[in-house]
Amino acid sequence: MITRLLLPAVWGFVWIFVCALAEIAHAQTPAATAAATSATATTEVPPFDDWLEMVRADAVRQGISQATVDQALRDVELVPQIVERDRAQAEFTLSTDQYLRRRLTRDLVQSARQASKRHDPLLDRVQQAYDVQPRFVLAVWGLESNFGRFSGVRPMIPTLVTLAYEPRRATFFRQQLFDALRVVDRGYIDLDRLKGSWAGAMGQPQFMPSTYLSDAQDFDGDGRRDIWTSQPDVFASIAHYLKSRGWVPGETWGREVKVPARARTAIESKAPIRTAGCRAERQLTQPLPLSSWKALGVTRADGKPLPVAPLDASLLTTDSGTSYLVYRNFEVVLAYNCASTYALSVGLLADAIDGATLFPNDKPSKRKAAKRPTLKRPAKRAAPSRARTSASGTTSAPARSRPRPTRRGRPSRTRSRRGSCLPASRRAARRPAPSTAAPG
Repeated sequence: MITRLLLPAVWGFVWIFVCALAEIAHAQTPAATAAATSATATTEVPPFDDWLEMVRADAVRQGISQATVDQALRDVELVPQIVERDRAQAEFTLSTDQYLRRRLTRDLVQSARQASKRHDPLLDRVQQAYDVQPRFVLAVWGLESNFGRFSGVRPMIPTLVTLAYEPRRATFFRQQLFDALRVVDRGYIDLDRLKGSWAGAMGQPQFMPSTYLSDAQDFDGDGRRDIWTSQPDVFASIAHYLKSRGWVPGETWGREVKVPARARTAIESKAPIRTAGCRAERQLTQPLPLSSWKALGVTRADGKPLPVAPLDASLLTTDSGTSYLVYRNFEVVLAYNCASTYALSVGLLADAIDGATLFPNDKPSKRKAAKRPTLKRPAKRAAPSRARTSASGTTSAPARSRPRPTRRGRPSRTRSRRGSCLPASRRAARRPAPSTAAPG
């Protein structure tokens, strides 16, 4: 009896104790979590002013003069727009087809072919020195700078400071910041002319500062490696970069191919996707000789057999399902910008410079309306002028050359130099039906 009476009281006490513990835990957990998060954030990203002081000291320790450090980093501020652009690069946010249509326009191809003719003597000299085909130098130059129209407008130091402070690629851009300071410190360019893109790339070739130090060339012999305004230095610097990354002289980049569905399983076992390298390299298969790809049933895009050549090629299949066999030089272009969309753009534009029909932009984006056939009419004899002579003997203009008044008394403006001013529906109603007879 006593046990039955005491049991409810005991259970009530236990329940109150458990609830109290839960309440204490609930009250303490958010505070502890917030404190831990705050401590972690403080450790990972110090306040900007403190971080900048550490950068200044580190730059001097690396041999950059105090005067250059003071001049470049005085009053420097973060640029938030830089981070936004860095996280939305077109190479990684657009599909392959969207990227190619946006970059490889008819105007771009026309400009590339005109530039090829304009700079032909200089490009021949660059090829003799570096053994890189001119069309690939032009393609890189055109895509990076719009054929010299863009070499960067943003002051480089604030851009690199912002990207170095951003945790995502802080180590890489911290080194690029120090290399940009070296470019100024060594007198290659004045600080006020050190300008580039939002990504920290400089000049017409859009070199990163570390690439400038290793690859920029003084091809015109004036003592400065001017990749901003010297065309010889620009072309030579691009060619030197490609050559130093393993460019194979006389070899092309690849081609679009057709892969039969039945061959896909065999390809997965004989040429698996790579697991090492940058993002774009991990989209390629292991290389196989062209003869092996031919044996697997791979053909050119038009169904014709692959060429007979002692070349190894890797298969690239884009997100749109288009397949390409790419050679060693394609991977060299990836060293310039590790995005398959970029390397495809360089290769296809180089082909177009060489006269190839460019897929898919060699076709007009909008078809123009076909002209209606017109009948040739026999020439009419000129009608005599109906000029009117006033009483004073002066002659006025022919009456029919004046604008006809409308019903409201204003001159008619139903025609203009650009065509009819009438709405389309009314123009269609007034227009005579097109003739189907052949022009006579």
